[in-house]
Amino acid sequence: MQELRIHNSQTGRKEPFVPLEAGKVRMYVCGMTVYDYCHLGHARVMIVFDIVTRYLRHIDYDVTYVRNITDIDDKIIQRANDNGEDINELTGRFIRIMHEDAAALGVLEPDLEPRATTSMDNIIAMIGTLVDKGYAYPGDNGDVYYAVSRFENYGQLSGKKIDELRAGERVEVDTAKQDPLDFVLWKAAKPGEPSWKSPWGNGRPGWHIECSAMSTQCLGNHFDIHGGGMDLIFPHHENEIAQSEAATGEPFVNLWMHNGFVKVDEEKMSKSLGNFFTVREILKNYRAEEVRYFILASHYRSPLNYSQENLDNSKAALTRLYTALRGLSPEPGAVDNQYTQAFHAAMSDDFNTPEAIAVLFEITREINRSRESDSRRANGLASALVTLGGILGLLQDDPETYLRGSSAIQQESVDDLSDTEIEKMIRQRIQARADKDWAEADRIRDALESRGVILEDAASETSWRRK
Repeated sequence: MQELRIHNSQTGRKEPFVPLEAGKVRMYVCGMTVYDYCHLGHARVMIVFDIVTRYLRHIDYDVTYVRNITDIDDKIIQRANDNGEDINELTGRFIRIMHEDAAALGVLEPDLEPRATTSMDNIIAMIGTLVDKGYAYPGDNGDVYYAVSRFENYGQLSGKKIDELRAGERVEVDTAKQDPLDFVLWKAAKPGEPSWKSPWGNGRPGWHIECSAMSTQCLGNHFDIHGGGMDLIFPHHENEIAQSEAATGEPFVNLWMHNGFVKVDEEKMSKSLGNFFTVREILKNYRAEEVRYFILASHYRSPLNYSQENLDNSKAALTRLYTALRGLSPEPGAVDNQYTQAFHAAMSDDFNTPEAIAVLFEITREINRSRESDSRRANGLASALVTLGGILGLLQDDPETYLRGSSAIQQESVDDLSDTEIEKMIRQRIQARADKDWAEADRIRDALESRGVILEDAASETSWRRK
């Protein structure tokens, strides 16, 4: 097995992965703020770290994967007020929706999924420790702030310098902060807002402290991997380091992983540009496995460009892989060593899923070469394809089910042919060909194609799939 190397955002280079405890990995990933539907950026985070977890487990690590839920913050309160809805009803609904979207995309459940609202004792305790140690202070407005200048190594993840950050800050008027760079740990309660009792009065936590408290609560003061989107490096993850290391006096995280941004037709995805897509919107047009493949076809640290063309290409690629499996009987355990080594070489190189997928296509080409001449080898190669695809959460459907399955839109179409109708037309075409009525055979083929059904003639049979 090749040495696993992972890109560390903090050092800017790939490093050999050495867990703090032999054979075990503790990983925390920043999850969703639950006030709206999951978008493609959320889907990328979920799938990227799902792959990381799957692969680490495949190479025999005992992984504890924690992904938190932020279920109290300004946006949640504002949305509940706008809806005239109880906050718990709002967050409960979107947590259920998030779980449904994750399951549809083949994302395994995290081992632990702490919520901010159920971690309040730990959050308050960590803030108290920071105040006692002089890293935090109560303001005269009832808020509690973290004193950035007190933490010697601030900027170690993002590379930002305190003096440069301060120079870029606008002068604040009537602020309770001692320094413009200081950030809030505890927000004093406002009328009508949910709040919790604390030594500094009723209030609720700031966003950054939630993750510090939940990660250390679940994984200990010092753990192996912390992940999230690249947009979280500063200030969120930088602030997590400052809070956690100041509170515990220990290193916080050994290795930081960040996935790249999502773009839409080469522009950064954002609501303001009107190019914002939710998972549910995308799944109206594409099957979940196609979306998963699309995300994995780009390296996790690269920008991911959403476009109809790229999703169509992913659909065509999956169709090719499933077509190679059609009619074969994968043999359990009969995995070709050559391709297994190439696959692991790709995945051990910073989870290089595009290169791992390229190995799947090498297997597919060899299956197609072996299918007629060496059925035993073809079945063994099919086993390799299914086994290695499964590590990526792909190719676990029955090939006939996948190839004959309709997209969500097709299933809603009143013009969609049933399997029985398709089989009947194929029998009619076979009879026309037997009668050498080529015009009728071509007419039936064209009629099926116009209804989204593609025929594939082999020496002994005709198979079909939906577009």
